[in-house]
Parts: sequence; C-alpha cells; structure tokens
Amino acid sequence: MRPKQWYKNLVIFIGIVFSLNLLNFNLWTNVISAFVVFCLLSGSIYIINDCLDVEKDRNHPKKCERPLASGRLKKPHALLFSGIAVVIALLLAYTVNTSLFLVSLSFFGLILVYSLFLKEMILVDILVISAGFVLRAVAGCVAIGIFVSSWLILCTFLMALFLALVKRRHELILLKDKAGSHRKILESYSEDMLDQMINITTASLIMSYSLYTFFAQNIYLMATIPLAFYGVFRYLFLVHSNGIGGEPEIIFKDKGMVISMTLWVALVIGVLYFNKLGLPGV
Repeated sequence: MRPKQWYKNLVIFIGIVFSLNLLNFNLWTNVISAFVVFCLLSGSIYIINDCLDVEKDRNHPKKCERPLASGRLKKPHALLFSGIAVVIALLLAYTVNTSLFLVSLSFFGLILVYSLFLKEMILVDILVISAGFVLRAVAGCVAIGIFVSSWLILCTFLMALFLALVKRRHELILLKDKAGSHRKILESYSEDMLDQMINITTASLIMSYSLYTFFAQNIYLMATIPLAFYGVFRYLFLVHSNGIGGEPEIIFKDKGMVISMTLWVALVIGVLYFNKLGLPGV
C-alpha cells in the first residue's frame, strides 16, 4: 500500500487552510476522515496496479523488490485486502457527506481506469495523474462544505503535472534501453520532449501561483512568492544533480526543501490568520 507515498494526500488539507477554517476544530474530523479515505483508496489502487504490472516490475531495478514482484505476497490475498479497504473507505466517505463519497468514488474509478487502460496513452497518462491530485484537493473542500476555488484547481493540477513529468523523465533516464519493457508508454516519450514540457509547466505553475497571490483578498500573500519559487527551483536542481525525480518523497530529506516548505507554510498561515485576527499592519 506504500504508506510512504501517502504524503500526497496532504493536498486534502489545503482547503481548510486557505478557507480560513484552520482554527475551526469542528471541521477537522471531516478533513481527517477524508485524508484516511484517500490513503485507503490510493493504497488499494497501488495494490491493484502492482498486481497488473507484476511481470513488468520484475524487470525494474528497484520495483522488483516489491512484495508481489518478488513473490513474497500472493495476488489473491492482495486483491482481497484491496477490496476490503475500498469498501471501508467509501463507507467512511459516505458517513462524512454525499459529496465526499462521490468525489472519492470518482477518484477510485479514474485511477482504476488509468491502471487498466489510460496509462498506456501518451500524455493522457500524466494528465490523469494530475487530475487525481485535483480530486484530492476538491475532496478536502467538499468534506467541510466550502467553495472549490478555480485557483486551487489550477495550481494543484500544474504542480501535479510538474511532478509527473519529472518522474517520467527520471524513469526514461534510469531504465534507458529497457524503458519500454517496464512501461510501454515510455517508448513514446523522449528526454528532450519531457524537458520542454517541464519548462512550460514550471513557467505556468509559478505564474499561476503568482497571479493567485496578486488577486487574493489578502495582498500580503505575495510575500510567499519567493519561497514558492525557491521550492520549485530547488526541486529541479535536485532532480538534475542527484536524479531523485523518480521518488519525490526524498524532498523531505533535503534540508533546503524542508526549510523552504516549512517557511512557506508558516508564512501562509501567518499572513492569512494574523489578518483574520485583525492585527495591526497586516
């Protein structure tokens, strides 16, 4: 179920922060429930995906060590557990509200179709992955009954697209001539093509975030722009210098990324909530 990748579901908490409900403890139960729902769903989909790709994973230098690919876990046992987890997740989502149930069901259906078919379609594969992150962000909003901002959708989509493109590039470089045997779609990509798309997406991401801060009701959010820029550029630096693009979670082990992300979160919360409290000068 790859719990080390459940950090991706932290996107769910964006809604409660930017809607100025961080201190509304009555809503936290719903947000945490949504987080648990998506951890169970994403973990279940990882299991299904590994069952489908077990033979291909055996040709991968790292993925060959996964439980199914290595033979330590049997497919029937894995699929049974996956099914149980999906049922529990959807029931939990329904207890929160109908909207969260529908978004959760849409997420599971989308990623399941991706695992079965869409991952073999060039460009569609990375767009679906990005859409999955958007659904995570939307889930965090509908769980607490707040408006889903268009800026939230745009910035989340672009950030996820950026990470997906970098990961494809990393896989292409890591596997080289064996890329097609592991993931057939990699034969359709080239390093130059991915670099161009990464450049376009990076520019779009930082411009979209900047425009969001310009048009936000709180103009002091513009103070977070340098930290956002640094985080994106630092990640690109790590990818090109250390080749970590295939495992984005390694950013939590880089001191520069950890410091920039911590400062960004602290500054965003400070700007939003000090202003809400009506403190002078903000």
